Amino acid sequence: MERMLVLASHGKLASGIHSSLGLICGNPIKIETLDCYLTEGFDLEKEVNGLLERYREYELVVVTDLFGGSVNNEFLAHMDRSNFYLVAGMNLPFLVELAMQLKNAESLPQLIEASLETSKQTIQFCNQLISGEIEEEEF
Repeated sequence: MERMLVLASHGKLASGIHSSLGLICGNPIKIETLDCYLTEGFDLEKEVNGLLERYREYELVVVTDLFGGSVNNEFLAHMDRSNFYLVAGMNLPFLVELAMQLKNAESLPQLIEASLETSKQTIQFCNQLISGEIEEEEF
């Protein structure tokens, strides 16, 4: 079964991060983006249902911007779908890790878990990090 990554967000975060991902990784996998609420009358339920219908034959990893937000909640309604994995908290380090291995990973749940752990380590408060290094050098 072919795999695909779906990025969905409030506003243009999904397409913006997709652009950045392409610059960093190229295009190792098929990616669909859903930028939500850009027009008046945007129908989230209709868009999500249409997207899931178009890709019903795919193993889907959906990454949304905000846990508990409307975009994430709309996808949560489809958790009973087979071959469907939902992650909230979209960020570039996670997506780089995931995208580079998605095509050939044996287990998507294991890949998602490992990518989440790796990406957590990339979030740093640089002021504190650099300050700590300077203090260590003074001793």
